[in-house]
Amino acid sequence: MKTISDWIARGAVLMAGRRSPWGSGDKEPDGEAAAGAGEPEPGAEPPPPSEPGPGPRSPWLPPASDQPPPRRSASIEDIFRQRGGPGGKGGGGSGFIPRMPRRADGRSWTPLIVGGIAVVWLLISTTHQLGSNEQGVVSLFGKYSRTIGSGVSFTLPWPMQAVEVEDVTMIRRFTIPEDEGEKLMLTSDRNLVDLSYLVRWNIKDLKLYKYRLENPEATVREVAEAAMRASVAEVQLNDVTGGTGRAAIEQQVRSRMQAVLDAYHSGVLIQGVDLKKTDPPAKVVAAFQKVLAAQQNAERDRNRAMAWAEQVVAQAQGETANFDKVYEQYKLAPEVTRRRMYYETMERVLANNDKVVVESGEVTPYLPLPELRRRAAAAPTEAPATTGGQ
Repeated sequence: MKTISDWIARGAVLMAGRRSPWGSGDKEPDGEAAAGAGEPEPGAEPPPPSEPGPGPRSPWLPPASDQPPPRRSASIEDIFRQRGGPGGKGGGGSGFIPRMPRRADGRSWTPLIVGGIAVVWLLISTTHQLGSNEQGVVSLFGKYSRTIGSGVSFTLPWPMQAVEVEDVTMIRRFTIPEDEGEKLMLTSDRNLVDLSYLVRWNIKDLKLYKYRLENPEATVREVAEAAMRASVAEVQLNDVTGGTGRAAIEQQVRSRMQAVLDAYHSGVLIQGVDLKKTDPPAKVVAAFQKVLAAQQNAERDRNRAMAWAEQVVAQAQGETANFDKVYEQYKLAPEVTRRRMYYETMERVLANNDKVVVESGEVTPYLPLPELRRRAAAAPTEAPATTGGQ
């Protein structure tokens, strides 16, 4: 007759040779259970074949097998040791972190490398050498600190202090309009003119240039266009297109630009403004050329009239001076001077007269002396021509 203790021993034997359906079958049976399982009691019935337990099985566990798989260690040291990582003794170099070479004394090179990088970074960020045409603005945590000039200067390392270097002597220039397009402006006589001009400028004060204007070049460009429109609106079209008014317009635009930029505290110095093109609009070029030609003809006629007037005035002034001289002589000897003036006047009047009057009664009252002179002068001219014809 089997007792309760026999049934308990039999159940222990069955549980020792079977894995738990909940995944905890990797524990080894203790010594007594193993001993009891290896040596059944005399007279006891052999155990039935192992069957799965009556309880449900977890779907996330691997299928049951007779031999449980070896349990992997969860220690991070074991992982590095197997992969040959830092601190591990595994060989082969198959780890994901390469092994650093060591110095002769067995120490690592890492402190020396880090120290060298730090020294190079300090030298680069604290030492600044500027050229003769350069200046630098030093900022401390983004706020202006000072301005450094040419030569070697030292600052605190970045990011405590930063340096922005600019070439302050270089002449910057831009053309309006940029694409050589049409830029129409209105003159004082309500005419349109197509302008193209060049602006030259440089940096006068680097601190103001960096901290007062958000976009200095765009500001200079807008001020130049405003000053040019204001200056052109005060002159006529002929002054803009002609050579006489161009220099005055350039100087006036430069003065206006500098006044506005100084009021902005921009730190910019305008070097000059040069007009490149002053043409009428493309749609009225033909009419403008006709008007220009008419103006040139009128100017030519005016110059000719002025030259003739000057010649007449000079001649009158000469005659007046001659009369003054004669009058001086007349006051000294009136009778002699009167007779001389009479003879000179009659000689000038009768010099172009073809008739000669002779008072003597012994000769013919009229002699065609001028006709005889003309015939005598024409005879030598006709003789060579007749000889050549024979």
